[in-house]
Order: sequence, then C-alpha cells, then structure tokens
Amino acid sequence: MNPTFVRIDLTRQLRDVMNLMFVLVLPTLMYVIFGLSFSYANEAAGNGNVKFYIMASMAAYGASVAATTVTGVSAVEQMQGWGRQIALTPLRPAGFVAGKAVVALIVTAMAIAVVFVVGALTGAHADNGWMWAATFAIALAGSILFALFGYAVAMLFKSESAMGIASGLLVVLSFLGNVFVPLSGTLLDVARFTPMYGFVGLVRWPILEGAQSGSSQVDPLWALIANLVAWLLIFGIIAVLAVRRGRARR
Repeated sequence: MNPTFVRIDLTRQLRDVMNLMFVLVLPTLMYVIFGLSFSYANEAAGNGNVKFYIMASMAAYGASVAATTVTGVSAVEQMQGWGRQIALTPLRPAGFVAGKAVVALIVTAMAIAVVFVVGALTGAHADNGWMWAATFAIALAGSILFALFGYAVAMLFKSESAMGIASGLLVVLSFLGNVFVPLSGTLLDVARFTPMYGFVGLVRWPILEGAQSGSSQVDPLWALIANLVAWLLIFGIIAVLAVRRGRARR
C-alpha cells in the first residue's frame, strides 16, 4: 500500500462536497431528528437509552452509505479510465486495492465518528464504556457488506447514475431492515431476510442483545451473523459476476 496514493485518493474523496455532505451530514441530521425530537429519547432501552439506540442505528446507516459511496465511486472511476492511469504508475494492483480499502475505511470511520460525537454531546448513554467501542467497531467491520454492495451496483449499471441507484436502494433497504422505523408482525418477519437487518442488529447488539423495539421477539446472535455472512456472499458473487461480464464484452 502506498501512503501517497491513500492521501491523494482520500483528498479527492473529501473534495467531492456533495458526496461528503451525503455521507457525513445526512446520518447525523437523521440522528438529531429522531433522537432529539421525542420526549422518550432519554428513557431506558436495553443496556442504554433510546438516544444511544437511535445513534447506533444512524451510525450503521452512515457506515453503509459511506462504504457504498466510496467503493461505488471507485468502480465508476475505474470504468472511466482512472485504473488505466494508475497502471502507468509504479503502483501495483495489490497496492491500488489496499489503498482503496484504506480510504473506504477512513471515510466510513469518519461517518460513524461524527454521529457518535453528536450522540455523546446530546445525551446518548450506555451502561458500560466498552459498548461505545464495540458498537463503533461492529459498524465499521460490518460496512464491508455495503462496500461490496456499492461495487456490485456500480459494475452492474456502469454509469454515474449507479450511485444514485445505490443510494436509493439503501434507503429502501434501511426501511425494510428495521433501521428507521421499528417493525412488527409480518413486516418484521420479512425484514429478517433483508441485507440491512443483520448488520444493524449486530450494531445494536451491545445494548439490545437481540431485542426488538416495539416487539417481544428476540433475535439470537447466530441468526444476525448468518444474515450478514449470507449477504456478504451474495453481494460478493454479484460483484465477481459483474466484473466477469464486463471483461467478456471487451
């Protein structure tokens, strides 16, 4: 991995004001709207309070948006010739991929951190300090799922509109995945099979331990992990097939 490449590519990402606003500001704004607008926000929720629950949910959403955006933009850039320009430099393919992965992790960590900072300043509470670190780490690690998602969508649609499609799909998946509004009944049963459900359930695990807001049902840890792993495989396979299809057309 080349530190100079990481610095340059990270600078390019941060200069894209629209993407940066979408990645860093939107999840935080949603936390402010959902976490500070209701009188019950300071009430207990599992091993923390409602504000922490909402903060964890918006951090998961922010992580998914950041990872999808960075890898999606990278795929579009590659199709538009950025990869060929890199090939003219001494940077090896492995270094290029590693550099992109580091940039994606940095931007994703920034998106999560902004939500956490605002949450800490506005009264988000967990019973133990380690829960903050665990929630942050799970959100960051689990965002790999949406890094694959962003890359797969970009490679399938092969245009700048791919990012708009990916962003729209993320919003739909978040509603279906029990991120924004607590689901119950049949909708909750369906949600368990969606990509966002396992991810956000794991991010909330430190304070909820699988419990559901507005429902008496409790998800076992293995089921949430199985959901995440299954969708990792699905998005990974889609990305690989999309790349192969693109190469076959050349």
